[in-house]
Amino acid sequence: MRKLPLSYQAFILLIAFSHCIFSCSDGRKHAPDTATVLKEPAPGIPGFNADSAYRYIENQMAFGPRVPGTLPHDQCAVFLSNTLQRFCGNVVVQEFVMRAWDGTLLEGKNIIASYSPDKKIRIILCAHWDSRPVADHDPNPANRSKPVPGANDGASGTGVLLEIARQLNECEPYVGVDIILFDLEDYGPPNNRQGHRGEDNWGLGSQYWSRNPHKFNYKARFAILLDMVGVPDPQFLKEGFSMHYASDKVDKVWEIARDLGYGDFFPDRMGGYITDDHYYINKYAGIPAVNIIHLDKNSVNGSFFEQWHTVNDDMEFIDKATLDIVGTTVLNVVFREK
Repeated sequence: MRKLPLSYQAFILLIAFSHCIFSCSDGRKHAPDTATVLKEPAPGIPGFNADSAYRYIENQMAFGPRVPGTLPHDQCAVFLSNTLQRFCGNVVVQEFVMRAWDGTLLEGKNIIASYSPDKKIRIILCAHWDSRPVADHDPNPANRSKPVPGANDGASGTGVLLEIARQLNECEPYVGVDIILFDLEDYGPPNNRQGHRGEDNWGLGSQYWSRNPHKFNYKARFAILLDMVGVPDPQFLKEGFSMHYASDKVDKVWEIARDLGYGDFFPDRMGGYITDDHYYINKYAGIPAVNIIHLDKNSVNGSFFEQWHTVNDDMEFIDKATLDIVGTTVLNVVFREK
């Protein structure tokens, strides 16, 4: 995710260079060892079911690594599309071709579910569903040519959004919602190909959608990207590009998280600049976009979780309590918007 954090100075140079009305039932279940108090949902706001989100992550993982150009990738695309169609009557699969960093032409599929498509005020909820073809940050050199399972980096955000899609089918918010599952996010150059680094080597699916939205003259009030939202004891710092383009939306999300009792997980602290799908939504679509992403300034793995871009990014490190925190926060953001 290309996701190598940029310094503020580097970012400045970059810019200079480029001139339910009724209460729904609460089915949430929480990990018994979670050291936090989770509030009940407010009237009219559905409760998030972390067990359900967890199963959706397991469903994706059962196909194997979702690497573009492979059978598991194709099979998972069908599963995601069919699942969203169960919960939403307006689902489109945006097929496209993009050129990768090494010249490879990749066939991608952005999967989009639109709730209340006639409502003018809209919110985008998004994540990427593909997984990385090479585990280039694995500590074992023998694993660095293997694909990444992608439980946290990819499947976690998608799993949360599938559960939110299920809830939106039961309760309708005041605003329209578009759930977008982006493809080809994680096909950037391996760590040993430094000369091929560049912001536009990543997020190919969001780049395509941002220049070619699924609906003519599409507009949204703001977007929320979920990325790597499954690790235990997360730290969702305020990501740099989110603050640059959409600081008021970041403050809104973080304030709601604090109101829910999640202030320890959404601290009022800055993280690095991350070239992720939200960057292109901001830059090319002109829609304020916020990235909810776990960032650890003490990490030895590029500010990300320990298993990032390794063969160990599997279900062992997915925590239901974290899924609950993220899903509950996002549902509250959506249902409080008018």
